[in-house]
Amino acid sequence: MAMAKISIKNMMCYGFHGIYEYEREQGQKFFLDVELVTQDNKAAETDKAEDGVDSAIVYGKVRDIFENERCTLMQTAATNVNKKLLAAFPHVAEVTTTIRKPSAVIAGPLDYVEVEVTSKQGE
Repeated sequence: MAMAKISIKNMMCYGFHGIYEYEREQGQKFFLDVELVTQDNKAAETDKAEDGVDSAIVYGKVRDIFENERCTLMQTAATNVNKKLLAAFPHVAEVTTTIRKPSAVIAGPLDYVEVEVTSKQGE
């Protein structure tokens, strides 16, 4: 069975997530990748927007969820994004959200800390 994969790469969002209270109060930049896999490829057959995934709508939903909710853990933030996208797009089989935090509070040189969570429809 054919399916489609829709990806948004390296979205910059300003979020209020972190273990430390000041991270949840002051916020910081995060970078997100979101990948949605459809249950079928009906949109290619019908060429109708309602059968596909509008990446502009996905972008807006991700930004709204990520910037307006506060979580202690990046895993929780990624799971929240996945759950809400799966609810908004019932024809999507799974969503993977990857979050990169370049300003992680770690004593040592690094580019970023990254978390990836995959959620499936119906789980």
